[in-house]
Amino acid sequence: MAVVGTGAFGRNHARVYRQLEQQGEAVRLAAVVDSHIERADSVAREFGTRAFESIEKLVAAGEEISAASVAVPTIAHFKVAKHLLKAGIDILIEKPLTATIGEADELIQLAEGGGRVAQVGHLERFNPAVCSTLPLVTQPMFFEVHRLSVFTPRSLDVDVVLDLMIHDLDIVLALVNSPVEEIRAVGLPILSGKVDIANVRLQFNSGCVANFTASRVSTERVRKLRFFQPQQYISIDYGTQDVLVFSVGSDRNSGSEPSVNPHIGMSKPRVTAQEPLQAEIKSFLDAVRSRSRPVVTLQDGRRALSLALEILAAIQEHRKHLTIQ
Repeated sequence: MAVVGTGAFGRNHARVYRQLEQQGEAVRLAAVVDSHIERADSVAREFGTRAFESIEKLVAAGEEISAASVAVPTIAHFKVAKHLLKAGIDILIEKPLTATIGEADELIQLAEGGGRVAQVGHLERFNPAVCSTLPLVTQPMFFEVHRLSVFTPRSLDVDVVLDLMIHDLDIVLALVNSPVEEIRAVGLPILSGKVDIANVRLQFNSGCVANFTASRVSTERVRKLRFFQPQQYISIDYGTQDVLVFSVGSDRNSGSEPSVNPHIGMSKPRVTAQEPLQAEIKSFLDAVRSRSRPVVTLQDGRRALSLALEILAAIQEHRKHLTIQ
């Protein structure tokens, strides 16, 4: 394995590969790559591997790489991923997939044409709370999603929609499985030159409605998704990896506890705690070894990216009508 990009995300990918290797997994962290060679050297020393300043130098060194994590800034995703795919290397590429839909489409064609395994790093798909919720989903009709974070200088090359909200867009798209019919959105720059806080309302063809709030200028950290479906309300806390299920009528099961309302039963599905990044990487490695379809495909990444870009366009359109004193 190689990890391209040794910032916060890249370092974590390198850490997990090294941990899996130490745990006896059939994987070896062979190299880390970063144009900031001092940073690459630091990560290489930390995890016992080699550092390279570019993919070209890695290839020239003769190191045989089977697969790689792409954890460079979003603007460089396409260039790096394209180079790796053309070199016959499978990729796990951090979200968002690319900066544009055209770039995403070209990567999809390259991966399919070359028979490469390519997975997008939509991390919350591997959150144990989400995994425990999937069997419970019937017909979601209303979502309320909050993802709030304190300000950091990380990922300021993209808006909060592509930085944070895209996690939840991907999850809701997977759960609803219906085309988006209407988008209403508002967003504002607060501490950076891009949108730092946004609120979005989506309506799907199925009639489902989803409200999203994402902020990277909050005073607290909140990562919660709640949704209603017939006779059930389900609450997911991504951070604590907890799931609460409130059921009424015949959907109350024998193991549920009474809530404040005696007609509503509350239960907590079993959640097996695990680091989502480790689960994501192990899933990717399994797909690479078996040459199988990854859990989160490039098409999934494109779908989330396309919706995020439509939301940003709606935000820009809304700002034209704002009167700011």
